[in-house]
Amino acid sequence: MDAIFDDLSLALRKPHNDVWARVRVIALDAAGKFFTGIAIGVGFALVHAFAG
Repeated sequence: MDAIFDDLSLALRKPHNDVWARVRVIALDAAGKFFTGIAIGVGFALVHAFAG
């Protein structure tokens, strides 16, 4: 019976904050924006190359 309450108290604890989680989110966001910019730039270059 005690094991049930131990598991319950473990489940209800506040989750630990990961220090690097915020850095990972910012880095992934920046990388996504960078690669989106590259893709848009390549698209414009191709359109300009074909349009003459």
